[in-house]
Amino acid sequence: MTVPGPLRPPSDFVAGEWRPVPGDTLASRDPADPDRVIWSGSPRIAHVDLAVESARAAFPAWRAMGMEARASLLRRFAECCGRHVERLARTITSEMGKTLSESRAEAKLLQDKVAITLDPATLARVRDFEVEAGAGKVGRCLFRPLGVMAVVGPFNFPAHLPNGHWVPALLLGNTVVFKPSDRTPATGQVMAEIAEEAGFPAGVFDVVQGGAEVAARLVGHSGIDGVLFTGSFPVGRRILEANLDRPGRMIALEMGGSNAAIVWHDADIRRAVLECIRSGYATTGQRCTCTRRVVVHEAIAERFITAFCKVASTAIVGAGTDPEPVFMGPVVSRGAREAVLERQAALARAGGRVLMESVALDRKGWFVGPGLVQVPCFDAASDSETFGPLVQVSVVQDLPRAIEQANATDFGLVASVFTRDETVWRDCLDGLRVGCLNRDTGTAGASSRLPFGGLGRSGNLRPAGSFAVDLGAYPLASMEDRAGATTVPPGLRAEDRWLA
Repeated sequence: MTVPGPLRPPSDFVAGEWRPVPGDTLASRDPADPDRVIWSGSPRIAHVDLAVESARAAFPAWRAMGMEARASLLRRFAECCGRHVERLARTITSEMGKTLSESRAEAKLLQDKVAITLDPATLARVRDFEVEAGAGKVGRCLFRPLGVMAVVGPFNFPAHLPNGHWVPALLLGNTVVFKPSDRTPATGQVMAEIAEEAGFPAGVFDVVQGGAEVAARLVGHSGIDGVLFTGSFPVGRRILEANLDRPGRMIALEMGGSNAAIVWHDADIRRAVLECIRSGYATTGQRCTCTRRVVVHEAIAERFITAFCKVASTAIVGAGTDPEPVFMGPVVSRGAREAVLERQAALARAGGRVLMESVALDRKGWFVGPGLVQVPCFDAASDSETFGPLVQVSVVQDLPRAIEQANATDFGLVASVFTRDETVWRDCLDGLRVGCLNRDTGTAGASSRLPFGGLGRSGNLRPAGSFAVDLGAYPLASMEDRAGATTVPPGLRAEDRWLA
């Protein structure tokens, strides 16, 4: 059996060297067995400065290496990721609790991201081009790397999501300092070990562990040129605040979602029920793309809700390493479980009807069952993202109201529409304010071949996915006069003897 976790003692990886961080001020624990410590260390804030300095020093040579040479190293990185799928998957499950099948799927996505980034269709977005600029001039657009990119990762997809940022950044000639989530430091260190095996030059890919203090030092550091962040809105806001005086710094924020699914009266009920349950409770509700709110037409509301509760109540909840099939693992922490139960109670106090109660399970670990609450309506002022297995449902009479209810949030990441009616679908395409909109499939899950990102509190309009190449390069406009003759502007006099 593959043993999860890093091969080395808890360490940062800076300038191609391992720097141990002994201690216990930061520890990750198995959410299914909180007595089990997965990784324990004491982060060193001074390592942030060393990592940024090494990344800055490595940047000129990495940039000068050329894209094909960098692509070759990324292909080697993909091969190394492929060799460590099982170890990485078991590390993810042990630290954040998702089922092993989900973790394996995540680990396999790392190779796919390299292939998609190297696809000519993706790279067309950052390919130099030339145009006629008039009056004998030729214009060029040249894409240049930004420099040192800070990648700040989340706990829910601790390998796949930051990989989606650093792969295109590295390909385009940037160097990277990666800070894993403080809930998944072991996964971050495994990624550093894989990068070392791939043979990136020293300083090209550094990893520093830590919590809020380390993150603040990194994202506000004078030596970086961009921040690529995945996480919550409150943290994203602090990143923006730390960079108010740096308008030229790339700040790409992938944040949360209070995602809605509209289930129309002509929907395939079976499909809608299964997809809303899958998307509502996938990864125990700990995806930014999970369905938080369902808007259902009154004509089918009773059938839909009854079927939803019946199917969801059969969900098998267990440790991520339990024998399959397990539908949901634990949430990541005690605090995460309490947040679900507190939000459920708050909805009930505000007039919601608990149709399926989310309860803490009587077993070791942070296990909690799926919940469904019917509310009179959704309201942006009281809306919030609950990162756990809690779904709300509301009933509407007409499509304008359904669209209004789906938009009743300050987030704008993803929505789904279940309908056979082309007019309904077109109206939803026009009316729903989200960055991703699906038809007859759930909100959870996205294609890496498409852009990914959201509006409002879901992000700052910096799509990731296949558009992540945009985050690592800036366009340089250049004009060259090939005509060989310069005219004298009106109002000036220039005799040849003066210019000889």
